[in-house]
Amino acid sequence: MVPGVGAFAACMQGLTDAGGVDLIREWVAADRPLLGICVGHQILFEQGTEHGTVTPGVGVLRGSVETLPARRLPHMGWNTVQPTDGMALFGGLAGERFYFVHSYAALTAPDDALAATAEHEDGRFVAAVERGNLASTQFHPEKSGEAGAHLIATWLRKL
Repeated sequence: MVPGVGAFAACMQGLTDAGGVDLIREWVAADRPLLGICVGHQILFEQGTEHGTVTPGVGVLRGSVETLPARRLPHMGWNTVQPTDGMALFGGLAGERFYFVHSYAALTAPDDALAATAEHEDGRFVAAVERGNLASTQFHPEKSGEAGAHLIATWLRKL
């Protein structure tokens, strides 16, 4: 699991200092189950831009993390997620709400993965990604009540 709370650049610096970037890349390349949450989801992408600073990410997902196109930030609270057909993580969770707290997100889904989306104000963003044993969520399943517990249990069955 790659949990995260905080800033993209600080998270990447900590991972780099601890040798975690290579570990995550090797883990994903070996098709081992991995779940990224919030900033842990964001750093899986190729890069992130926060406060005008572009920071390289782990790069196991194509794309960039950018400021949400919204007047009110952060996006904080409960929101529905629209999963792509076939996403195993969301089996039995149609119409459920999940808890978000973020100002940045991937705005376009990687073309080699299934993705779920959500909306904040007039902007759509990537709420979750699934590719083989790699899964990640922009929302916090651990703070999302029964729906979040169901999603985590679904992921744990892959272990």
